[in-house]
Amino acid sequence: MASGAIDHMVSLIIFIAAITIFIGLFSQNMQTSIAYERHNVLSTKTSDLLDNMLLNPGIPITWGQSDDAIVGFGLQDPDYSQYKLSSFTLMRLASTQAAVYYPRTATYYSNNSARLGSCLLVPSAESLNYSIISKLLGINGTYGFQLTLTPTITFNFQKTSTCSPLTVQVNVDGTGYPLANAHVSYSLIIISQGANNYPSYTVVKGVSATDGAGLVELVFPQITSESQSYALIIYSKLDGLKGIGYYVNNPPDLTKTVIPLIDSFQNRTILLTHSDSIGQPSQPPGYSELSYNASFVILTEDYTLRQVQLNQQSAVGNLSYGSGSELDYTSITVPNNDGIFIISYKSNSGQFGVVLMPWGLGSLAFPLKFGGNPAGQDWVTTDIRQVTVGSIAYQAQLGLWNLQGYSRTG
Repeated sequence: MASGAIDHMVSLIIFIAAITIFIGLFSQNMQTSIAYERHNVLSTKTSDLLDNMLLNPGIPITWGQSDDAIVGFGLQDPDYSQYKLSSFTLMRLASTQAAVYYPRTATYYSNNSARLGSCLLVPSAESLNYSIISKLLGINGTYGFQLTLTPTITFNFQKTSTCSPLTVQVNVDGTGYPLANAHVSYSLIIISQGANNYPSYTVVKGVSATDGAGLVELVFPQITSESQSYALIIYSKLDGLKGIGYYVNNPPDLTKTVIPLIDSFQNRTILLTHSDSIGQPSQPPGYSELSYNASFVILTEDYTLRQVQLNQQSAVGNLSYGSGSELDYTSITVPNNDGIFIISYKSNSGQFGVVLMPWGLGSLAFPLKFGGNPAGQDWVTTDIRQVTVGSIAYQAQLGLWNLQGYSRTG
């Protein structure tokens, strides 16, 4: 009798343990299934949201060339279809880099600048920030995102000889592979003394091709000193895949420069400022003068640079800082085309310099990172599209995550 009761109790314990294990396994499988389904939903949402950004021009369709607020977000070039993006709408997206302050107008500028020798500063008041775009997309408080635009073709410049002559080895890469046997067109912009004590430049043009390893070597006997100021702009093309790269060389001890600030997209105006006038002023401010010569070039069909005349008195002049009487800025209007704004300048010590600014993001293949920070998120889904900005190939990647989190039980 006692033995039967013990057997019954043991069987009951085993049964309860089996049920407990089964419930635990079932619950774990259910949680895995729910997580899988949520990740599936997030993946679909990422793809749909990315296409929504890239395949519509927004409202109004010309918002990239306007100073006004927008009511619908989209990056597509309104003159084209498919994955062709507007160079100008991309310029209005606020950068994740630290803002730049201009005390004279008490204005902060979104800093979309890329590498040394180039500049792209957009008024924060005319930039669209992460919060605004999230609301326009209808995902504010629900999803976080980060959009990155990366040129498909990258250029790595290495000077194998710095002067007499200058020799530059350029490594041209695609996505994970060298761009072998690609057509290359280049322009070397050499800064020198021009008329009336203002700087000027000459352009050395040429064509070449990469070898099987994606390398091309360019030789310039015109450069005889490392202290010479020049900019090398290079284009590559292979089976419809197009890219652009650039390298700027200024004297290593050149401390003063001209900084272009976008004033208005709608009016196409750019402020040229003295570098000492940016940020908090030095104490006490020292006197410095820069003479400058501004020009604008566009890319022709044969991949060479063609200068567009800036018939304005302010295209050539002086910027002074520290005198208390002369202006440290001037305003210039640029053409209504994608192109490159080139400012050559000379310091009061006689040194020359050059700075490049794209008018249209793709003109110099600037990269872009916009949105939130995905670091620390439980799950981030990404999707990629191949796009063009202007005529330059880019990869557009969207990372998306759920801001409401996932509940965990068990």
